[in-house]
Amino acid sequence: MEAVKILQQPAEVTWNYDEDADVLYLALGQPRPALGIDIGDGVVLRYDEAARELVGLTLLGLRARLMRELAASP
Repeated sequence: MEAVKILQQPAEVTWNYDEDADVLYLALGQPRPALGIDIGDGVVLRYDEAARELVGLTLLGLRARLMRELAASP
């Protein structure tokens, strides 16, 4: 089985935050179509099956998580 490229230094990391939906999209390199793999806890990996590499992450509920953590900190 061919190895999966997990993280190599991309040419660029781009991001977009949808404030209304409270979702952060991170792209490793140029954004491109990819398979979304839900790994739980509001994290979706974006995986390019043809290239066999991770091409991005989607973080759901980012603001809500931050507010929870800040409220729990001493």
